[in-house]
Order: sequence, then structure tokens, then C-alpha cells
Amino acid sequence: MLAIFMVVAFFFSAVAQAAPYAAYVMDARTGETLYSNNADTRLYPASLTKMMTLYVTFQAIQNGEISLDSMVTVSKNAAAQPPSRLGLKAGQKIQLRYLIRAAAVKSANDAASAIGDALGGSQKGFARRMNATAKAIGMKNTTFVNANGLTAKGHLSTAHDMSILGRRLFYDFPQYYNIFSRRTTDAGIATVANTNRRFLDSYKGADGIKTGYTEPAGFNLTASAQRGNVRIIATVFGGKSTAHRNAKMAELLDLGFAKAPRNAPVKAPGEIDYNAVMAMANADAGDTPGTNIAADDSGEDTALPQTADGAGKTIRVSGMVQTSQRPKARPDMAAAPTDTEIAALQDSIEGALAEANSTPPEDSALQTAEAETTPRVADTQVAAANPAAQDDGKATSSATDDAVQLALSAEADGATETSGTAAEAAEPVALVSLSGSTKPRHKPEDMYADAEPVMASADTAPEMITRLSTSGGRQWGINIGRFNSRSGAEAQLRKVALAETTTLSNGLRKVVASGGKYDANFVGLTQDEADLACRRLQARAIQCFTMGQ
Repeated sequence: MLAIFMVVAFFFSAVAQAAPYAAYVMDARTGETLYSNNADTRLYPASLTKMMTLYVTFQAIQNGEISLDSMVTVSKNAAAQPPSRLGLKAGQKIQLRYLIRAAAVKSANDAASAIGDALGGSQKGFARRMNATAKAIGMKNTTFVNANGLTAKGHLSTAHDMSILGRRLFYDFPQYYNIFSRRTTDAGIATVANTNRRFLDSYKGADGIKTGYTEPAGFNLTASAQRGNVRIIATVFGGKSTAHRNAKMAELLDLGFAKAPRNAPVKAPGEIDYNAVMAMANADAGDTPGTNIAADDSGEDTALPQTADGAGKTIRVSGMVQTSQRPKARPDMAAAPTDTEIAALQDSIEGALAEANSTPPEDSALQTAEAETTPRVADTQVAAANPAAQDDGKATSSATDDAVQLALSAEADGATETSGTAAEAAEPVALVSLSGSTKPRHKPEDMYADAEPVMASADTAPEMITRLSTSGGRQWGINIGRFNSRSGAEAQLRKVALAETTTLSNGLRKVVASGGKYDANFVGLTQDEADLACRRLQARAIQCFTMGQ
């Protein structure tokens, strides 16, 4: 009898401890609900919280409040956070870019708290800012208490609200979104791995966004995937294990792709009023934002320890920005282009069109060799106008460069609050990923005009190269289609090159023959350039996928 009682008691105890389940599926293009199960019940979000921490951070960067190179002083509160951790110590100074990577990829609690304490002045100050932002973007049933999602009284959200936040990250900050699909990243003091790699690698089209786990919350995940013109965002709360959560998410995304129309119009969410959000967050002030973005009064860095690569300039932010909230333009870009520069650009375009329609030279191999030994005009201009850009991207001077620097080596969606499994940590890095999105709201500026392209193709040549080669980490490319003839592939390359000079100015145009077909490729790109180019091209309904070489 006693044994039966103990079994029954254990059963009911296990049921009582099981985290509540909730699920929600959304058509990312329109924001329309495709499936809902307990989706508006307030539950513990765990590390899905870090999605909001990162959203607020990206918003602060965009509005000139802070930059990726800003040195953040780690607070005692941040250093005391339990695992998962990056390993920060109180008083240590580290660039914001590394904290972002650690929070997004490893889901490091100390990194997320360091960001929150820096931007909000304290945990409470940042929570007010998170809650004001949540209200502004339509998260009706969410209240935040901390920046990392560790269980706390009143720290609650819903599957519906987290899907809204995931959609906002995709549309509002496309320049940073690819961090959620990367597998590993340099976080300054360590290289960290993404424990969500198993789902990203197993589900076709998946590119993020964020995992989370605590015992009261269960295994949570907000995921996004795109197939063709359809993008689906879904959230699961209360999974029983990583495998159970991933299986449920796959079912939800499959349901979404089956139910969503193929050609629904894109209805991007409206912009929010940054000043109104800041005013709301500071309405009941008491904490001064930015007290942990430290420098002494002389403007020089204090003597606190720094990361090995932490050479960025330290700044002090004393509260809301009262003047222009956008970074100043580069000195060399402040003035309008001269008539000579405009004429040179026009000549370059006309020259490219003329070469595209002319008979190719017979000695293509000779021209290719000459092109590879000729100094690249655009690279010379970049080096002269921006010496800092030669320093491996360790320091930048504009918000645009900040976005590129984050994307160059930032990696994917975060781990859980507790340590990930050894199996997940051992997942291989994928070298080829499908990339694409609907039209983003923000796009980096084309800072420099490219040199006139050099044609080096002939029908008898094994491949066509029409851009000067580059070096230094440019081992990625994009494919824009397979064609029945070499001339068809070349024509598509010329068309896309002229239409997308912003993203493909550094690329090599190459036609590769395979199986009687001809692949049209741009190579010699960084991973960030390839990802961004594909997103922009697919927004124009042009086929594109990235290739790791």
C-alpha cells in the first residue's frame, strides 16, 4: 500500500513540475496567426528574454547612443550571474560587439547583464527600458525584470509576444539578423559555440532565432525559417527536452508552410518612436543610463583590464541623447560628390554596358592575369579615406561599418541559460546555408564606387572573371542561377552586377560549367557580404543562395 502511495505521489509531483506548454505560428510577411495553442498565457520565457536585450541594444546603436566599439565595464551584478557564462569579471572592460555575440550565440547570462547594466544603469533601469520597448512593439502580455531571462517573480511573457519580437528583429535590424544563424563566434575572451546548431542544421531554411531553458520554463525556442517566398516564425514554450522541443518546432513550421499562401504581400511592421520609448523608460527615473560605459573625465580609458582585442574607443553616455541621434557622416563623405566624380561613375557604368555588348577579346587568359596584378582603385580609395579599415575591422568610424563588423564574425542564435549538451557542442559547422528574406527596411550605404569592371571571358574559356580579385577572408560566394548557355549566365551576372553595386562591388563574377549547365556565381566575398547580397536580391525576386568555399 505504501509503495502504491509513493508511486502515485511521484506521478503527481512530476506532473506538477512539468512546464506548461504553449505554441504559436505566424506568417512573418503579414504578421497573421496561422496556429495558436495557449499562446497568450504568461509563462517564463527563459533566455528568449535575450531577444529583447539584443533588440534594445541594436536600437541604441542605430540611434547613436553607443557603438559596437564602445568599451563596456562589467558590473558586479553581471559578473555574479550563474551559467551559462562567458566568464566576465567585475571591472573588466570589453567591447560591446563581443557581449552581443556571447549573448546571442552562447546565451551568456553575464554578457546579457553587462549590456543591460551599461545601457540601463542597473538591472531595474534596463528592465524599464525593455518593458517600454515591449509595449511599443505590441507585446501586450510581457513584463521583464532582468536582461538574461533567469527566473524572477513577474518576469513573464507569451509564445505570441515572443513571435512578435522575433519578427521585429528580422524586419527592424536585417543588418544584424544573420548573427542568429551562425554556428560559432569570437566573443573576445573565448570562441563560443551555438547550441541551437542541431535545429539549424536539421530543418531546411531555418536561420534562427533564440533558444532558452530553465527548470520552471522548460525548453523554449523562437525559430524562423524561409522557403521560397514564405517565411514562418514560431515559438514553443515548455518543451520536455531539446529533442522534444526541436521536433515540436519542426511540426509547427511545417504546419505554417503548408497553411501560408505562397505570394502574400509583405506588410512590414511600422517604425517605433525611439524618443517616446526612452521617455517612457525614464518616466520614473532613479537610475542613470550608461553608467557602466566608462571613461575617466579626461576621455582616456581607465586602468581596468581589457580583452586582448579591445582597442575600441571608450565613451560615456549620460542619458538620453539630446541632439542628433545618428552617427556623424565620415568627413570624406560629408560633401556632395563633385561633377568629376559623377562623370567618372557614369563612364564606369557606360563602359561596363559597352563591354557587355561587345565581342570578347581573344586572349582572355592574358587579360585575367593583367587584372589580377592591377591595383584595385576602390580598395586604394578605401585605404586612403579610412585607414582604420585596414586594421582587420577592429575599429570602425561609422554605424554602417559597425553593422558590417558585427556580421563579419558574429555567429548564430544563443544557447540556453544552463550549459548546453556535449552532443550539441560537437555539431559541425555548415559551409553552405540558404539565405534570404523579404525586403529589409534598413540597408547599409554604398560608401565607395567600384572600379570599372574588366571583361575577361570568351566562349572557349573555362570560366569568366570580370572583377578584380581580393584577399583576406573573402572565401564566400553566391549563386544566382544555373543556365543552359554560358552567354545566358554571363548576361545574368552583368545584369545583377549593375543592379547591385552596393553589395557586390567587391565580388568576382564567375561562370562555372557543370553537367552541361552553367552556374552564374559571384565569389571573393566575405560571409557578411554574401548574406546581405542574397537578402537584397531575393527581395527583388532574384534567385540566390550563399556558398562557403
